[in-house]
Amino acid sequence: MTITVAVDAMGGDVGLKVTVPASIKFLQDHPDTRLILVGDEAALTAELSRHADVPRERLQLQHATQVVDMDETPQLALKNKKDSSMRVAINLVKQGQAQAAVSAGNTGALMATARFVLKTIPGIDRPAIAKMLPSLKGHTCMLDLGANVDCTPEQLLQFGIMGSVLVSSTAGKANPTVGLLNIGSEEIKGNDSVKKAGEYLRHSELNFYGNVEGNDVYKGTVDVVVCDGFTGNVALKSAEGLAQMIA
Repeated sequence: MTITVAVDAMGGDVGLKVTVPASIKFLQDHPDTRLILVGDEAALTAELSRHADVPRERLQLQHATQVVDMDETPQLALKNKKDSSMRVAINLVKQGQAQAAVSAGNTGALMATARFVLKTIPGIDRPAIAKMLPSLKGHTCMLDLGANVDCTPEQLLQFGIMGSVLVSSTAGKANPTVGLLNIGSEEIKGNDSVKKAGEYLRHSELNFYGNVEGNDVYKGTVDVVVCDGFTGNVALKSAEGLAQMIA
C-alpha cells in the first residue's frame, strides 16, 4: 500500500532549505510513499532544481499562496490564512488525497487548523502533541507536550488512550503500560484534576501502571506518560536545556 503524505514545505524556522532536502531523503528511504509538497510552486521548483536524484514520479507540488508565520496567533491563522501551505496540506487529508500531513511550522496554528478542518474522532475532545522520548529501555511516549495548557480529568484519560494506541501501532506492543505524571507515586499526591484522572485511568481498560515522576520518563518505567500540556512542555524544555548544558 502506498502512503501519501502532504508536507507543509514553507513552515518552520528555515522553510524550504530544510523541508525540501528532508522530503527527498524521506522518499529515497521509503520507496512505498508519495509526497505532496505544499507551498509557493515557483520557490519549490527552484529549490528542487538544486538537488540531484529527486524521485519526481513520487513527488507532487501543490501551490499555496500564503504562509503561517511562526509568531502568528492560531486565531488569526485560521481566519486570515485559508490558503496557507499549512491549511492546504491539512485540506488534502480532509479531501482524501493524502493520509497524513506534516508541518514544522507554528504549533498552535497547526493544532487549531487540524482540529477545525479534520475534527476529532468520537470520544476524543482535543488533539494532543506526543513525542517519543529516549529512555534507558528504548523510548517513552509522552503526551500532551503543549497543545492543551488546561486539561480535565476526562481529557487526561483520553490522552492515555491515544498514547496507548499510538505505541501499540508504532512499536508493536500489544498492551503498553501507561503512567500518570505526578509529584509522587502515591495515589493521594497531586492536584484534584490529576487525582481524579488517576481514578479514571485505574478503572479503564488501559494497562495503568499508576503515578510516575519526571525521572521515570527517562528510566523507561512505563511506555506512555500522560500529563497536561503545561506540565509536559515544561518537562520537555527542561530536559532539552539539561542535554544542551551537558553537551
